[in-house]
Amino acid sequence: MTNLESCSDFISLSSSPHRHQPSRDRSEDVPIMDDNDLEAFPDTSVPSPHDLKPCEKTSLLDLRTMLEESIVSGDLLKPPPRSRREKSRSRVASSSSLDSLSLPPTNEEEEEKGKEKAEAEEDYEDDLTSITLWGIPLSPSKNHEGTDVILVKFLQAREFKAADAFDMLRKTLTWRRQFKVDALDTASDVVDDDEAIAHLKSAAYIDGRDREGNPVCYNIYGMFKDKEVYRKTFGSQERRRKFMMWRVKLMEQGVQQMSLKPGGAAAILNIIDFKDILRPGMKELRNATREVVSILQDNYPEFVAKNIFLNVSFRYYAYHALFSPFITPRTRSKFIFARPSKVTETLLKFITPENIPIQYGGLKREDDTEFSAENGKASEMFVRSGCTSSIEIPITEPGVTAVWDIAVVGWEVNYKEEFIPEDLGSYKILIQKEKKMEECARNSFYINEPGKVVITIDNRSYKRKRVFYRSKTKPTVPLYNLLENQTHRPTHS
Repeated sequence: MTNLESCSDFISLSSSPHRHQPSRDRSEDVPIMDDNDLEAFPDTSVPSPHDLKPCEKTSLLDLRTMLEESIVSGDLLKPPPRSRREKSRSRVASSSSLDSLSLPPTNEEEEEKGKEKAEAEEDYEDDLTSITLWGIPLSPSKNHEGTDVILVKFLQAREFKAADAFDMLRKTLTWRRQFKVDALDTASDVVDDDEAIAHLKSAAYIDGRDREGNPVCYNIYGMFKDKEVYRKTFGSQERRRKFMMWRVKLMEQGVQQMSLKPGGAAAILNIIDFKDILRPGMKELRNATREVVSILQDNYPEFVAKNIFLNVSFRYYAYHALFSPFITPRTRSKFIFARPSKVTETLLKFITPENIPIQYGGLKREDDTEFSAENGKASEMFVRSGCTSSIEIPITEPGVTAVWDIAVVGWEVNYKEEFIPEDLGSYKILIQKEKKMEECARNSFYINEPGKVVITIDNRSYKRKRVFYRSKTKPTVPLYNLLENQTHRPTHS
């Protein structure tokens, strides 16, 4: 398998609708969006029922009626009755099957089937008036503001066909009971310190929010290039099963961070990094990814705001760009492809620089103790081609430490840092000699007199550069003062 074929397989997994679905989900195609063609995206917030078109309101009303009737009658979780044609096909299949020639079931097998049937019937007979989905009451008679939000999602996934949306909802509820989704947080085989899945915390994780308030999920599948990590994850059927349960649990954690109310941010921004992902013999990963995508498509409708693929190779980018004219604008807007040179520029369209990790050209550091949401807001400036610009951090009081971050989109600039004292009789101090910037720069400097820290950025490239920076000062007691106080501390005899 070539690298191009392997890469194509990975993305096609997230695009193919389930072959048994009665209607196409508009979000399940593979659109190709140029990383420079990012304007005029549709709003990903949950529409209010009042904002729906008349025909869409009618579909919502029909779905509410079908749902309420099935809850009152207790038929919501029961399988729908089969048609005569399905029954006939079932009889033909059973008569021609080799299973019909096998020995009659043993007493143990009959007991096991009886237990399963009893458990299923017990599920069906539960009081459904209090049934919830993602913590939201499903019964329209409860008048919860989130009920219509969830129903609209299922309607959007089925082009506002109420019957299809209702069938999808029933299948989702049945799947959640069979998969025991609500118990995944306490499931013994999905514990985060389990050897089979503990390392997956760095493979996919939710971190921060986008500009619309949606949680951001990073998928770093490049870690599976390590054969030992790959074996720990997909080396056996049991480990692959744990991977599936872990991935569903991660999706549930993302839903918990959403705002399931009219106008709320109720979708996930998916970041899929293709760096180092290609390696021959990754069949198990492709199969597991295909199964995960199928589950998410069938049971989490319209829960993805965008899928942004990073570090996509040019060959793959060109291969998929050929199909872009044949895809609807709404579907195209769901998928974004960014080549390595456009990663930061693309992410900035959706995420603020403070929330973009430093490995992608942003300012966010893991376990940052210096900057937070309260004091970490970044400022922005532009440096024209062939020009030099400066950032000044004023220091009005002595005895403080200045801390600053700088990031330049696309890099290709030189920078230096110096302290210029307010007293003309004092000397300038070179903090950082001129060097080429290749990553987000963080530095700090203790200052014992008023003045300013000056950061000079020299753009010698042919493009205008976008610069993000932030700074703060904090009172500091110099180490030599502490040592001096320790030396002169009186001793007690």
